[in-house]
Amino acid sequence: MLQLRYEKIAQELNITDKQVTDTAAMIAEGATVPFIARYRKEVTGSLDEVAITAIRDRLQQLEELENRRTAILKSLSERNLLTPELEEKIAAAETMSVLEDIYLPFRPKRRTRATIAREKGLEELAVKIFAQEEMDLASVAAAFVSEEKGVATIDEALAGARDIIAEWVNEDATARAKMRELFWDKGIIWSKVLPDKLEAGIKYKDYYDREEAVSSTPSHRILAMRRGEREEFLTLRMTPPEEEAINILVELFVKGENQPAAQVKLACGDSYKRLLSMSMETEIRLATKKKADETAIKVFADNLRQLLLAPPLGQKSILAIDPGFRTGCKTVCLDRQGKLLHHETISLLSEKGHAEAAQTILNLCGKFHIEAIAVGNGTAGRETETFLRALNLPKEIQIVMVNESGASIYSASKLARDEFPDQDITVRGGVSIGRRLMDPLAELVKIEPKAIGVGQYQHDVDQDELQRCLDDMVVSCVNAVGVEVNTASAQLLSYVSGLGPALAENIVKHRDENGPFPTRDALKKVKRLGAKAFEQAAGFMRVRDSVNPLDASAVHPESYPIVEKMAQDQGCSVMDLMSDEAMRQKIVLVSYVTDKVGLPTLKDIMAELTKPGRDPRQQFENVVFAEGIEKIADLIPGMKLTGMVTNITAFGAFVDIGVHQDGLVHLSEMADRFVKTPYDVVKVNQKVEVTVMAVDEQRKRISLSMKKIPGEKAVDQKAAAAPSNPVPVARKIEPGRPPQKHEKKKVREAPKPFNNPFAEALKRK
Repeated sequence: MLQLRYEKIAQELNITDKQVTDTAAMIAEGATVPFIARYRKEVTGSLDEVAITAIRDRLQQLEELENRRTAILKSLSERNLLTPELEEKIAAAETMSVLEDIYLPFRPKRRTRATIAREKGLEELAVKIFAQEEMDLASVAAAFVSEEKGVATIDEALAGARDIIAEWVNEDATARAKMRELFWDKGIIWSKVLPDKLEAGIKYKDYYDREEAVSSTPSHRILAMRRGEREEFLTLRMTPPEEEAINILVELFVKGENQPAAQVKLACGDSYKRLLSMSMETEIRLATKKKADETAIKVFADNLRQLLLAPPLGQKSILAIDPGFRTGCKTVCLDRQGKLLHHETISLLSEKGHAEAAQTILNLCGKFHIEAIAVGNGTAGRETETFLRALNLPKEIQIVMVNESGASIYSASKLARDEFPDQDITVRGGVSIGRRLMDPLAELVKIEPKAIGVGQYQHDVDQDELQRCLDDMVVSCVNAVGVEVNTASAQLLSYVSGLGPALAENIVKHRDENGPFPTRDALKKVKRLGAKAFEQAAGFMRVRDSVNPLDASAVHPESYPIVEKMAQDQGCSVMDLMSDEAMRQKIVLVSYVTDKVGLPTLKDIMAELTKPGRDPRQQFENVVFAEGIEKIADLIPGMKLTGMVTNITAFGAFVDIGVHQDGLVHLSEMADRFVKTPYDVVKVNQKVEVTVMAVDEQRKRISLSMKKIPGEKAVDQKAAAAPSNPVPVARKIEPGRPPQKHEKKKVREAPKPFNNPFAEALKRK
């Protein structure tokens, strides 16, 4: 049985049976996906994490199918309903829907119209009618009229027989398969606004009266319509053409044109309208929801990966500010290891507070040798940034806007309270913002992935599946980067292959009690960290200052003897081999191939010797927003602005342009060529240049474009913010139409010089 599953998975994934069998065996033994992908390439035939995860998940699905098959067989057997033919059909079912269709006629039922008709003794009449042989129907039906059984007339007898036939039609596996196909191929999903919700449901305006094919409706629209229905703004249906559906049933069950056939035809119509249509619509709603969930979860996971692997600024002395209007700006100073050194609150509302805050920032930068300033991008973030840039700080001090999504959740968590028991949530939030700039991965693992803010309808999808997928992604990212065991938090360590929360806590406790780990091998002394856990985890943990230079690399301890043999053959030390390219070039890899170690592993080892412990993340790049453009009202169609991608969806990318409301670059506006998916063009945290296309202040929607529009002179945002010279306002962009010489450009007054952004912003609020 297992081998049949392996063969099926191999066929689906287009890989060999042996790859599936060997991978499944390692998973069964407790090996993790990152470990198998990185250190067991010879066993799997170099399968990557995606393929290994697919094998793991498909094995689980087939296991669930097998468990359901066993339960159905047991139920049928206990009720003496299992026949050899039925058992054969159940054994051959390859999907859950087919299995349930076979079982449906035998499933214990609640009391239905067909059940009542059977109680009245009408099943024999239903059998005769369903055979559709020529007969005097009235005479045959008259024999079933019985006041004692509650059948008063011939019409009542025929109606009861049709109820039974309708149930047979509904439970027929072939009919259900054809209906399922029709719903997918020709089903229409339509939504309408409830009459009394026209004004209140403005956010669902796009779905007030919408119809489109079920098969082509994208996931985000399905989830949006379902949310509108759940919030009682919309009604939602998914149905195919009714006449075509009934005709399919008629073709299946009606055999002629006599009186019994006419009754069967009526039963087919009743079966579809009363039973099948409802059943299939429920099934198709669940199926489209599942499909939409899969897409949305994949989008979320991809975004999360890009966010977790965002370029770190590195170990710098950080001044971090969590901005605020009335309560002031919580300011914290961190050393290069992220330790809290100082905190205080500065106020920028009054003229006096403004001056005192400026002096405070300058003093803190000097006292703590600040190398970068992190500013949360929430409320008052742009105003704080403007204030800082006016201080004429040393050029080497970078001022960086940091996405603070989830920082408030972390600051109120038990983890934050345990780490900073004597500080309030504003201080913890400031620390999180500063550390996020230093190393996004190390800080973001402390926050529940759903709260990070890079998803698409993440609260509407299957939460268990979402959590499983996001956990997989966090594990993948943490192990791809590697973890410095002597500085990592327990939260970061818990995602290392083979560890988990309990062992991570034990590692931190051992480190606190005994000092830093001198070598990887010393990890074996950690309580409950056995040989299996060490095998899974060791390659992903780094000990930078170990006496063995390989401990700082991704070379697994099991491969140390190979590297030592290479160094011995070259007449040098391992350190010499790692630092001397010429010596590495002399190594002939095939000389070190064994029955357990092949060229894939040897090539990985050589790559690590070249760049030991290399960080796969890219170089940090700061994004500076346009001066003077701080709110939606400042935007003018035609403006060209610098922004940062904050979220990617199936239909486009959201870009932060510094106005407290992200703009959308629709898929059709991402490039001057066809774009199949946004991931072909952008990634989260990428710096992009965009053009403002349209602004809807009421709905807080900003339409942006990344296209290059020939002949179009967009507004220069820097000139727009200058204290003199009026700025020409670009006309509304009409793609493909160059500006006409006779057209006069409108002129607006340039904004006044910036004085106190906090005071101005508070007036606006």
